[in-house]
Amino acid sequence: MPYPKIELHVHLEGTVRAETLLAIARRNEVALPAVEGLSELYRFRDFSHFIEVWMMTTGALRTAEDFRQVVVDYAAEAAGHGAVYIEGIFAPADPASRGIAWEEVFEGYCEGAQEAREAHGVEVRLTPDISRGYPVEVAEEVARHAVRYKERGIVGLGLGGLEAEFPPELYADAFAFAREEGLASVPHAGEVARVSSIQGALETLAADRIRHGIRAVDDPAMVRELAARGTVIDVCPISNVRTGAVASLDQHPLPRLVEAGVRCSLSTDDPAMFGTDLGLEYETACAMGLSSEAFYEAGLAGALCDAETRGKLRRVGEAHDWSGDGKGAS
Repeated sequence: MPYPKIELHVHLEGTVRAETLLAIARRNEVALPAVEGLSELYRFRDFSHFIEVWMMTTGALRTAEDFRQVVVDYAAEAAGHGAVYIEGIFAPADPASRGIAWEEVFEGYCEGAQEAREAHGVEVRLTPDISRGYPVEVAEEVARHAVRYKERGIVGLGLGGLEAEFPPELYADAFAFAREEGLASVPHAGEVARVSSIQGALETLAADRIRHGIRAVDDPAMVRELAARGTVIDVCPISNVRTGAVASLDQHPLPRLVEAGVRCSLSTDDPAMFGTDLGLEYETACAMGLSSEAFYEAGLAGALCDAETRGKLRRVGEAHDWSGDGKGAS
């Protein structure tokens, strides 16, 4: 039986396995390469290439039913690896730019989150991303819709995409509005851009958590600041290697960050595209000598859920005997 896991950083569009993606594409009459072609496409040259392929393949998702299915299917997969709580990310501006109604997107994902709990026993919360590169007006539209659906499982506002080209400061107004309306701030920062990206996320966007954040290791002062703040960073080791953000797992900064006292949760990012799953991420991190229990505790600390759900998750962690879940356990 897999030990319990909390996943705070998974792009729902990137969870769709190739065969399912092709079935959805056929349903929506969208042309995509065959499975073998998708596998070749998923050999990413760099982060920009990943974004390019991500935009192309996720364009197959067109209807509320597609979005609902994505959440429920991933909840089933993650539950098989021990997931008890997931914060799923989606990028609503992308389908909206193709003429799909904002409500269609949000309704589908929110319905999926509700069904995932009922069908698979996994608590799912949602954090829509502002996609870097869209006009500021679109970013603010994402924030407005996120607030509108906060009673349907939306708990935070994110920021994703081409980090090095679009700094956090551009999106200050959208995040300020979302925070005033009770949503948390969970931007991507410090994945492929410099430490200034993390600083901007903390100072300008008042980040409650940092997605990725691994470039903090380049600046000892930033590492100390993250540790002192108790800020949870969502680390995705296999993703970082697949996109070229880190040269190899042997060189991944995760052990150094943990040793320095930074709270690190563990996630898959885009598991279907990166050939990973939640169990493999934990095996990889535990093989670095790190503790599965510590990742659970960091996930609990970073989760944006209500007090009742947090108490439930805490009890799950306390009830589990972690002594047998050492290196390489799943």
